[in-house]
Amino acid sequence: MEKFKKLTSTAVSLPVENVDTDQIIPARFLKATSKIGFGENLFRDWRYNSDGSKKEGFILNEEKYSGKILVAGENFGCGSSREHAAWALEDYGFKVIVSSYFADIFKGNALNNGLLPIQISSTKLTQLLTHLKENPKSELQVDLENQRLSLNEIGLDESFEIDSYKKMCLINGYDDIDFLISKKESIEAFEAQNQ
Repeated sequence: MEKFKKLTSTAVSLPVENVDTDQIIPARFLKATSKIGFGENLFRDWRYNSDGSKKEGFILNEEKYSGKILVAGENFGCGSSREHAAWALEDYGFKVIVSSYFADIFKGNALNNGLLPIQISSTKLTQLLTHLKENPKSELQVDLENQRLSLNEIGLDESFEIDSYKKMCLINGYDDIDFLISKKESIEAFEAQNQ
């Protein structure tokens, strides 16, 4: 995984509540076991018509909306526990997802795959979604080390919670195996003492 400390980026505003994992990546695309290529089918049924042409009006099909941050409505990632949803979001290019609530399994899958879910209040989320829809070039600042999300234009400066272990993994670019490898010397020393 890539190291993550700070990010400044434009954001995509997706003001839809209760987005489930089947909407994020439909089940018919879950045949692959590699994480590569899922981004092209992110929100497939919302982005494309049955003939493969892009649907007009969907936010990811509009060039003026882009960035590494997705700001979504409440209850993002509900439904089934498919890890492929996190794979699709990350493969598409998102590094951060902002919502007022995340399904627990989705949140864990996101963190395990280098994607930072940031939970803010419903009031702040509504304010942010409205602003970004009208101001697509606004840049959000994400400071993982200090656990802050900010957008100076609207006076947004919010703290967010994150598990300390997952925070350390993101900052160092570790998955769970990388973390264990980073502790190799300590593990070997412990084993040598206890033989």
